[in-house]
Amino acid sequence: MKLFDSITIRNLTLRNRIAMSPMCMHSGLPGGFVSDFHLVHYGARALGGAALVFPETLAILENGMIGPGDLGIWSDEHVLGLMRLVSVIHKMGAYAGAQLGHAGRMLGIDGLSSVAPSAIPFDDGFTTPNPLGEEEILSVIEAFRIAAGRARDADFDVLEIHTAHGYLLNEFLSPLANRRNDRWGGNHENRYRILRHIIDAVRTEWPGPLFVRISSTDYMKGGNTPDDFLIYGQWMKEQGVDLIDCSSGGIAPVSVKSYPGYQVPAATLLRDKLNIMTGAVGLIDSAGLAEDIVQNERADIVLIGRGMLRDPFWVRSAADELRTTVPVPAQYTRYGSWWLDNQPKPVPAPMNETEGKY
Repeated sequence: MKLFDSITIRNLTLRNRIAMSPMCMHSGLPGGFVSDFHLVHYGARALGGAALVFPETLAILENGMIGPGDLGIWSDEHVLGLMRLVSVIHKMGAYAGAQLGHAGRMLGIDGLSSVAPSAIPFDDGFTTPNPLGEEEILSVIEAFRIAAGRARDADFDVLEIHTAHGYLLNEFLSPLANRRNDRWGGNHENRYRILRHIIDAVRTEWPGPLFVRISSTDYMKGGNTPDDFLIYGQWMKEQGVDLIDCSSGGIAPVSVKSYPGYQVPAATLLRDKLNIMTGAVGLIDSAGLAEDIVQNERADIVLIGRGMLRDPFWVRSAADELRTTVPVPAQYTRYGSWWLDNQPKPVPAPMNETEGKY
């Protein structure tokens, strides 16, 4: 089963093609710090067999938090807790991914002012964000760079730039949210400019695998479509991005008819047209679908979200469904690792000198 084959991305070899998708838990300590919940929650998914575990989005600035209890990486003080979280994920057998992001106009914290490329609220009844000035944009780029260095110092293995789901960088890319008439808005090149600078800045601090999560379509007339991401994706590839993580939506309140695998075609399109690795995400709700995606080269990895919330051992359950086997933690075998480690070691029988064998 190809789903359980290893895959090498830049300098990192994953034990299978399954990652845990980043999902906000809103369970951090005040100030964006790691709590015991995170150690248990993410450690369990690593123990459960995922090759790569992404904790939730790490906010690069305090006014970039998606909601209360989110994790931060805007301060050096966050590094120690994140390092502890990464250590747990590593000890449980998986690699750890850091998704860096900024909520933009989707800021969910009272008392802070939201920012965006343009003064356009998400919808009626939502707060109108403050448009970012030139110096503020440069400060955001610098914040991503510094955050990448902190992720490196915390021993993360993969870095992902969050450019999806209606948050700040998605807002810059989308003509529905970006109505600027300066060098940061207008045509594709200008709307991509902030991401171009961020990728270059991050690469000065981060030598390892670099992913970008995108919203491949805005689901609205005048918004981005997968064809727009053939343009953006080519630039990402030229800048050294290793994998494009293909999600969708979030820039506007639209009704989406979702179904298992509904976002996979965008991952396949970018993979085939750009010759770049892609990740498929979104209602991949069965082992059969996950295997089909990687076996038929529709994407290189799958990122499981809701499935892993329901079942920390989703990987093992998938192996059972596909009638194959995956390594099981020794503690979950009949006797457990302590019993195995503490049994007397077998002693070879004395050599039979006549026969010349044991």
